[in-house]
This record gives sequence, C-alpha cells and structure tokens, in this order.
Amino acid sequence: MIKKLSLCALSVLAALPVGTVAFAADGDMQLQQVLMLSRHNLRAPLADNGSVLEQSTKKSWPQWDVPGGQLTTKGGVLEIYMGNYTRQWLAQQGLVQNGSCPDSNNVFVYANSLQRTVATAQFFVNGAFPGCDVAVTHQDAMGTMDPIFNPVITDGSEAFNKQALADMAAANEKLALKPAFQRLEKIVDYKSSPACNNKKQCDLSSGQNSFSAENGKEPNVSGPLKVGNSLMDAFTLQYYEGFPLDQVAWGQIKTPEQWKELSAIKNGYQDTLFTSPTIAREVAAPLVDYIRSQLVDQDKANAPKVTLMVGHDSNIASLLSALQVKPYELPDTYEKTPIGGQVVFERWHDAKNDKDLLKVEYVYQTADQLRDADVLSLKNPPKRVTLQLTGCQTDANGYCSWDQFSQALNSALQGTPMQPAAAAKPAAAQPDSDAAPAAAAANSATDKPADNAKVDKADADKAKAEKAEADKAAAEKAKAEKADADKAKAEKAEAVKAAAEKAKADKAAADKAAAEKAKADKAAADKAAAENAKAEKADAEKAAAEKAKADNATASQAPTAAQSNDAKSVATAAQ
Repeated sequence: MIKKLSLCALSVLAALPVGTVAFAADGDMQLQQVLMLSRHNLRAPLADNGSVLEQSTKKSWPQWDVPGGQLTTKGGVLEIYMGNYTRQWLAQQGLVQNGSCPDSNNVFVYANSLQRTVATAQFFVNGAFPGCDVAVTHQDAMGTMDPIFNPVITDGSEAFNKQALADMAAANEKLALKPAFQRLEKIVDYKSSPACNNKKQCDLSSGQNSFSAENGKEPNVSGPLKVGNSLMDAFTLQYYEGFPLDQVAWGQIKTPEQWKELSAIKNGYQDTLFTSPTIAREVAAPLVDYIRSQLVDQDKANAPKVTLMVGHDSNIASLLSALQVKPYELPDTYEKTPIGGQVVFERWHDAKNDKDLLKVEYVYQTADQLRDADVLSLKNPPKRVTLQLTGCQTDANGYCSWDQFSQALNSALQGTPMQPAAAAKPAAAQPDSDAAPAAAAANSATDKPADNAKVDKADADKAKAEKAEADKAAAEKAKAEKADADKAKAEKAEAVKAAAEKAKADKAAADKAAAEKAKADKAAADKAAAENAKAEKADAEKAAAEKAKADNATASQAPTAAQSNDAKSVATAAQ
C-alpha cells in the first residue's frame, strides 16, 4: 500500500522534539554562520501523463495525488524531518537555542517562486522552528522563476553559443550510456510506444541528441537524453513516494546495480547541460553573486546566522561546477543532486589562530530514508559528505581558508555581468625603454640641422600628443568601468535591501495578522462563553419553572384523592 499522510499529521510532526541541551563545538572551533542551498523535496514528475511519459510507452502510468511538478504530502513530511534534524544540529553547534524561537534577524529563508520550492521552505521552517514566526521570502508572482534561481543563458554572442554547444556535445560523447538506454527501452517497451509508431523514432540507444544554448533560455537538449531523463526522473520519484515495488517501473528495476546503471542517464543529462565550465559560470552567476553578498559582503555581526535558500537540482549542479568543486560521491543514493538535499556553506571561527574557515558539506536523505520516511535526528541523521573546492585547500577535518573561498566566489564571477569591481590601478610609469629614444633624440638635436631639429620636435610633439590622448582614453575607460561597477554594486545593494525590506514587511504583516487573529479568537471565545452561560441560565430557569409547576400539580391532586378514598370507605361500611 502507498503511504498516505494527511495534512492533519503535519501539525503533529511539526511538534517533534528538537534534541537535547545545546553545547558548543569541541575544541577551539565555533560555528558562526551557515547558508544552506537546498533542492526542493519530493514532487510529482514534471513530465506527467500526456507528455513525454505517455509518448514513451503504451503502458499505464501510476496516478499521483498532486499535479505534475508540485510538492507531494510525503515531500512535506520529509522536509519537516530535515528541518527538525537541522534544528538539532544547529543547537548542538550552539548556533540556535533549543526550546526558544530564534531572533527574526538571525534566520532568513528565501525560495524560488514555484509551489514546490516555497512549500518546501515552509515545511522546513515548520520542522526546524515549530510555532515560531519565521517568514519565507519569495517573489509575489508565484509560478514564475526568480532571477536568482533561474539558470538561463544571458550571453547572446556567437562565440559563447559555439563554445557552449561544443562543450555539451563533448560531455555527451563521454557518457557511454548505450547499455543503460538498451535496458530502458526494454522496461518501457519503446518499440511499441506512440513515439515509435508515430515518428518512427524507435531506438533510444543509438538516437541522436540535439543541443541548444539560446539567450534567455535554459540549456536544452532534444533526443534520447531528454526522454531518458524524464523516464528515470519518474521512476526515481515513484520509488521515493513509496509506490509498491511492482508499480515502480512496472517492477522491472530490481537491483541496486540496475538503479545505478539507469540513474547514469539522469545524472548525465544534468552534467551535460549544466556543469561544463562555460555554461556553469554563465547560468550560476546570479546565484553565486547572491551567495557572495550573504557570506562575504555583509558585515558578519549583522548577517543572518542561518540562511536557507530553496531551488532546484540545476542550481546546485551549476553552482558546484562554477565554484570548481572536486568530483564527489554520495553513498546510498543514485542522484548526484538528491531530492531534498542541501549544499551547506559553514563559516567556522578558529579561536586558537583567530581566523575564519570554510567547510562545505552535502547533507541529504538516502534513497531508503526517503522511501521509508525515516524520522531524522542526531541519532538517525541524514548523510553528510564534505566537499572540496579546487581553489581552497582542505585540511584533514574538511576546513579551508575563508579568504580562499572568497577568492573562489570572485573567480566564479569573472567574465560575467556580476563580476566584482576591481580596485582602480594607478597609471604605470613610463618604461625606460620608451624614454631612452626620446632622451637620445633630445641629446642629438643640437648636432642636427635646424630642419631636422624641427622634424624631430614635431615627431616628439606628435608622440606626446598621442600618449596624452591614450592616457586620456585609458582614464575615461577606467572611469566608465568604475561607474559601471559602482552602478552594478548599487543595484545589487538595492536588490538586497529590497529583499530585506520585503522580508521585514512580511514579518510585520504576519505579526499584525497574528495579533488580529488572536484578538478575534479571544472575542469569539468570550462571546461563545457568554452565550453559553446565558443558554445554561435559561435552561436552568426553565427546568426550575417546570419542576415548580409539576410540584403544584401534584399538591392540588392530593386532597381529591384523599376524599375519594374516604367516600369508598363510607360506601363499604354501608354495604
């Protein structure tokens, strides 16, 4: 039977215990700030019935209880578990306190403006901070992509397009997915599918892929790789949701080895489209810039201690590539960016050496934890895998220099519109090699005829004028670049300020709504109590009146009965 969890259960689950007494990290290391970039939790397949899935097989697909792409009820429960565990871990490190709500300035939650991402953020908050006023910030226009989370191409140049297409084609060639596609063809009986019958495209294992990298759109592919990704996405989600195993891929994926082989299609799709250096740097730039603004640009004393961002697998894949994270393995899962998983950026302070350090971890629920809906805790935690950045040397405990991390963020933005402004450089002194000919000319001028001297002077004046013009052009260019950088910085600061003000306004509105609701609830309760008391009094008075009436009736009938008995006695005596 499929596990079903009602919405009523969610309020119960949100009240799960959040651990024991908090204690600081061992030794001289103190956790001071975390930023979690999370993939949304369990959703229904994006390519729901009627699209790619229906065209790829004549078999019937299992039905989901939510529309395609939306967070499922179980997905909400799983995120509550993740939030509850995260609260325990944060309390263990001394970053929050158990048994009390965090200061609103210390927790910031920001989600892409789609149902599955906003809902994931809300369920996380319910699990981590039950009963607390922690707002979820997102764009007002739901159903549209927030620019921070939208992995679209913004470079419309021919050179970029050519390089991007070449990178995707090269990545695709390295995948070696033919055996996986052959197995997938058998599972769906692709040769009998509508796609085969209608379009005569009957072979996934040798079909051709066509890539695109259009300005304003996500990197894309048409062909077997896209079809295979949609199919494996659906099968994986069926497994997580808890569908009976004979319904998951119609019971035809039976071993971990088969899951690993087939999941390579889905992982390959993601790698091909979003992780080549050219594309990753381009599509992840807004996200990298935002993370930089939260972790580097903000004053540490005023920055939120805990930030949660909820986006998509494409966000995580492109971000890790842009930051040059070294290849990693995630045990007990088949996805490179697991559903509900988080990339956690942690700023630790080394008190002994008085310096900040970075640790990056991938925190995720295993495939079986997702399917079995395991309750997470410090005793039954999700997996934690330490990641390493190429430009940030990691020690034995997984820490690297915070300064190197800042440089890695800046490096990931080089060549993008988000590139940080460089400090203005003073004009370089004229090299001696340039000055020597001029000096020589000046020294020899007295030995030359007047005409030659005039010519030399004219040449010198021309060179001087050209140099002055070049210096002026360089200065104007530097000024323009600085102005552009200042403008970009101001716009970014304005955007951050606007987001903060929106979050503050949302909190104020929530506070007002809560106060008004409490007032209304109290008024309704007082009214109900008064009406109830009035009704009870009326019932009591009615009962008393009815009793008095009955007593009076009984009393009035008693003499009559006595007289009747006396009459009967007289009659008897007479007889």
